[in-house]
Amino acid sequence: MSETKIERGELRYEGKAKRVYATATPTEYIVEYKDDATAFNGVKKAQIGGKGAINNAITAAIYPLLEAAGIPTHFISKLSDTEQLVKAVTIVPVEVIVRNVAAGSFSKRLDIAEGTPLSRPVVEYCYKSDALGDPLINTDTAVSLGWATEDDLKRIRELALQVRDFLTPFFLARGIRLIDFKLEFGKLSSGEIVLADEISPDTCRFWDAQTNEKMDKDRFRRDLGGVEDAYAEMLRRVTQGAANQSEN
Repeated sequence: MSETKIERGELRYEGKAKRVYATATPTEYIVEYKDDATAFNGVKKAQIGGKGAINNAITAAIYPLLEAAGIPTHFISKLSDTEQLVKAVTIVPVEVIVRNVAAGSFSKRLDIAEGTPLSRPVVEYCYKSDALGDPLINTDTAVSLGWATEDDLKRIRELALQVRDFLTPFFLARGIRLIDFKLEFGKLSSGEIVLADEISPDTCRFWDAQTNEKMDKDRFRRDLGGVEDAYAEMLRRVTQGAANQSEN
């Protein structure tokens, strides 16, 4: 792949999995994906070889498809194996979790067996704060504390469910059940809300549709092994398309 060279400017933000840099164009940022892996709010840490490149490639493949489906995103182009060019946004500090199937903390909180299908998608909200462990909040909290307006949250929920409606059959056609996923949204300078962050095994729970084998960061969280292989397999399925998935 020929790489587009755009000079990095000031480091604007560094999170657990990515760095964000300014560019010479004020309305554009560079996002660099890291191989760092964390779980349990940073208590467990490691490096997953090639993770940054894989998550970058999966996101770069999916975001243009979301755009074509009418879902605005911050994505502009893939710059290199681990970098992409994005529209500069101000992140809304309210993360959104969309659940199709009970799993993870949802199962633990409510004592519901992992793998229990939900009769309708469940949308949950968290305050984006590493220091506090991204606590669950409700929409009243977000509005009262000035993190988002009611109109912001209405639009975010609408977009999150549109993402779910697109991604669920997209992954199923590739032999993957989309169990749940986390999204972040940002505001452009115009005030428009767009999908930011990433779609990857770091932010989604993926289970093989035939075996229910976990194909995401739960393999790291739960010491299941085969983390690198699972990430690589997810990239293969996303980029090969649905045509030959019946072989798996």
